[in-house]
Amino acid sequence: MNPAEWLARAAKITPQAPALLHGTHVIANYAEFGQRSASIAAGLQRSFGITKGDRVALFMKNRTEYLEASYGIWWSGAAAVPINAKLHAKEAAWIIENSGASVVFVSDDVGDDLRAEINSSKTKVISVDQPEYAKMYEVDPLANPVPIEAQDMVWLFYTSGTTGRPKGVMMSSQNIQSMMLGYYAGVGTPTNKDASLYAAPMSHGAGIYSFMHVVAGGRHVCPISGGFDAAEILEIAPKIGNIAMFAAPTMVRRLVDVAKETGATGEGLDTIIYAGGPMYFADIVEAVDVMGPRFAQIYGQGECPMAITVLSREQVCDRKHARWEERLKSVGVAQVASCVRVVDEGMKDLPTGEIGEIVVFGSAVMRGYWNNAEATASTVLDGWLKTGDMGALDADGFLTMHDRSKDMIISGGSNIYPREVEEILLMHPAVSEAAVVGRFHEEWGEEVIAIISPEKGKTVDVAELDKLCIDNIARFKRPKDYLIMEQLPKNNYGKIMKRDLRDMLKNSGKVK
Repeated sequence: MNPAEWLARAAKITPQAPALLHGTHVIANYAEFGQRSASIAAGLQRSFGITKGDRVALFMKNRTEYLEASYGIWWSGAAAVPINAKLHAKEAAWIIENSGASVVFVSDDVGDDLRAEINSSKTKVISVDQPEYAKMYEVDPLANPVPIEAQDMVWLFYTSGTTGRPKGVMMSSQNIQSMMLGYYAGVGTPTNKDASLYAAPMSHGAGIYSFMHVVAGGRHVCPISGGFDAAEILEIAPKIGNIAMFAAPTMVRRLVDVAKETGATGEGLDTIIYAGGPMYFADIVEAVDVMGPRFAQIYGQGECPMAITVLSREQVCDRKHARWEERLKSVGVAQVASCVRVVDEGMKDLPTGEIGEIVVFGSAVMRGYWNNAEATASTVLDGWLKTGDMGALDADGFLTMHDRSKDMIISGGSNIYPREVEEILLMHPAVSEAAVVGRFHEEWGEEVIAIISPEKGKTVDVAELDKLCIDNIARFKRPKDYLIMEQLPKNNYGKIMKRDLRDMLKNSGKVK
């Protein structure tokens, strides 16, 4: 099933229904949304030779054109390659090259830097802010979406890995449909009266949740700010109504704080799905107290998109169950299309309550990593996805996470893998060793801290390290503090003991 089929159907059934909104302003109805995407598809085929299975990238902040271009890519039979707009242009260029994307849709605010980093003979850059994009609306539209099979790749999502380079997760049409099934069964079924609000990056969970609202013929709202602004959301929500939105735990916390300050109740917000990291128990209790029963929790990974477990809205607001506190501290139960186990290093099931690695099996698990058979083989064993996350199951099947991937840092809902940052820091000639870990931060959950061991007899200039990071990686990955340590702690095998470093930071805020 081609995802663009859902748009084609909505355009025929409810052509005049509002589809794309910028704030409260309607940009396009479903007939216009469908026509634009069909014309973009025709333009991709006729002007750029895009055929079934090709890759087309998107590198822009949240805006209605993101959805037009995405569904145009699928309509043409190609796979979309969404790239986080917060990434450095060099990082985006690497993803484009690795994916083999021959076209990339950008916005001018990030596209200008990207042009300097890519090979223009291999990849055509189309800015949605320039006349060239608007002219694509005028192309004779492709009558029907190109047929797509269940195992055909439709979304190539790049997720950072411990090797320091991102890995491309191949999501098939079946993966997407299984994710949707989990949403319908665990979160709810949207109708044409509902709206999806995109405050979190559309390159990630927020964007992947567009499908259910396209099927329903619902509205798609991009905030005027282009991102997350708690005050803006609470202001426009009552005007739009019936909003569902994806939010990182830090976003939920800020929404609640602003609601308390302004007296807002969350009117107009129907469902807030929080994911992207564990949420503190006290925070979700307060969120429900302040804004009511609007919250549901999802646990997923790029390798099993938004589809591992769910804690339903009813379970989040339940205060009558004897173990409601334990359940609220969990990430819920296995979604309808997934099976979840907790295993030891030999993939043997662990007893109830015992901590081990979380593994998942089901139709939402990725096809594999793009052009990386070795990583696929070590991550998916006999169909079971090794998440790298540690957790425990209770007798009722509720999964409680005890640690995200051993070294990964989650700051403001964004995943930051230390190896990426460490490799940049080690480019400095005065740096002998570098270890990057997370330190508790009240607002962001964690902040990035770099511990540096200098070369013997050399002095490390922190300003130079900061510039090195700014020039090579996204700003949200940049360390917020640089600490100097003569010798980093190591085990008997010479491996840096990051747990010791995290413990030192936790206990004293500094290393010794």
